[in-house]
Amino acid sequence: MLKLLFTALPHRYASAISQSLLLGLITTTSVISSTLSLNSKAYAQTAVNNTEINSYAQAVLAMEPARQHAFEEIKKLIGGGEIPQIVCNDGNSINGLPRKAQDIAVNYCTRSQKIVEDNGLSIDRFNKITMEAQNNNNLKRQIYNTLLRLQKAPDFP
Repeated sequence: MLKLLFTALPHRYASAISQSLLLGLITTTSVISSTLSLNSKAYAQTAVNNTEINSYAQAVLAMEPARQHAFEEIKKLIGGGEIPQIVCNDGNSINGLPRKAQDIAVNYCTRSQKIVEDNGLSIDRFNKITMEAQNNNNLKRQIYNTLLRLQKAPDFP
């Protein structure tokens, strides 16, 4: 399931994504499996190819507007309080929210999972790419460059 961290990200979309936004996107759209027992050996065995990088970047870009909308809606419901970390596969993190905020979070999680799968990645593979990007500057740079390229494409919304 999707790990969803509702943190404030810049709302400016110029022709490029800033380095900090990339890091925020990778963090906020982390999709992790139920355990964090992944190790570096698993990463080395499954190198990320260019097709997967492209699919990953497309999924991240497609999820971002929904993430921002969900963040803003939950922020309104909670008021001035700090928005807690929301992890889609952790019922306790969602159950701690007001009922309407729970609905928003679950809806976002469901939509994001579909976006990932519609872009040709399994949730497990998206998880592994996310984890690897957090530890591999070369992969992070490749994702960043792909995000830039996709945003410059004439058919980017």
